[in-house]
Amino acid sequence: MCLAVACGDDEGEGPTLTATTTTRPPAGATTTLESGAAPLADIELSLTEVAAADGPSTFAARAGTDTVYIGEIEGRVRPLSGGDLGEPVLDISDDVVAGGEQGLLGLAFSPDGDTLYVSYSLAPDGDTRVDAYAMAGDAVDVGSRRELLALEQPYENHNGGHLAIGPDGHLYIGLGDGGSGGDPEGNGQDPTTLLGSILRVDPEQPAVGAAYGIPEDNPFAGGEGGAPEVWLYGVRNPWRFSFDRETGDLWVADVGQNDFEEINLLPADDGGGRGANLGWNEMEGAHPFEGGTNPEGAVLPVFEYDRSGGCSVTGGVVYRGAAHPELTGAYLFTDYCNGQIRALRAADGGTVEERTFEAGGGDLVSFGEDAEGEVYVLSLEGPVYRVDVAG
Repeated sequence: MCLAVACGDDEGEGPTLTATTTTRPPAGATTTLESGAAPLADIELSLTEVAAADGPSTFAARAGTDTVYIGEIEGRVRPLSGGDLGEPVLDISDDVVAGGEQGLLGLAFSPDGDTLYVSYSLAPDGDTRVDAYAMAGDAVDVGSRRELLALEQPYENHNGGHLAIGPDGHLYIGLGDGGSGGDPEGNGQDPTTLLGSILRVDPEQPAVGAAYGIPEDNPFAGGEGGAPEVWLYGVRNPWRFSFDRETGDLWVADVGQNDFEEINLLPADDGGGRGANLGWNEMEGAHPFEGGTNPEGAVLPVFEYDRSGGCSVTGGVVYRGAAHPELTGAYLFTDYCNGQIRALRAADGGTVEERTFEAGGGDLVSFGEDAEGEVYVLSLEGPVYRVDVAG
């Protein structure tokens, strides 16, 4: 089983060397460490295996319980509690096409924990589907399925598929540019299409005759200049995004084409990415792509690295747990092609600390947080790891 999120040049995996950053701190930038935090240079990390699943691809915590849920790439969702991985609470494997960059790609729970959202590639053609299921106690009411989004995918790659609940309680849906290479259909720079975007919808208050509502403060809520669902655009394949549970800042990792992997920071104080253009396919990271120019007002990444450091970024989360205060405020991420855990802290619009740790695993495709803010990372090879401070 392989989920080839490593789709940089669309010709296979890239090198697996030690990461080399091409991003430098802004002149004069400093960061004040939060209480209990330590410089990244003083920390060592380890991965503690807590369970083994069958191709784990996505992770979600449910409000009101210590149980987390592991989505397996072929279409099963399993509860994980106290180190015990339970039998599937949902099995849609008959409806899912898995392999390449397709499969069960995203999970999220509504803020009250009463609804499970799933994002997957629909068999046989691989089109994107996002469905909602009601929870019945600890079980999923399989008869309650409600289709939220049905979207044709022109190619088999760059599906995106990540789901997250924002600090505002709305559902955010990540979608790649539609695939192939170089964005031949120009979806990234076209906010009138849903592809190449992160969407923001309200499935709990649907409009009349619709599966979801459009939040009034969406940038194109009225349909002028862009699709009402679009929150931000200009992404190639946003392979995992997350909200800092303390600040509300939005972090978006976007897989590059040929040369650069990027991480974007959209501070909550600046709108959390509302209407932001992240530049693809005019830009790859902070660099012109095939003669492109940075669109006016487009947001450049807070961090990037070149292909000596991997080939496909896997976005992560900001550590806000209590077990390892040294890590407080550090954004943890990895690359599918080398599996090394990395961390950075940012301030003043750029990176002020960055560290690549020896800890790592194979085929790392997703991060998640439990109810206490402890961080987990999933390997398609099977292990579910908790990220710990070593020593």
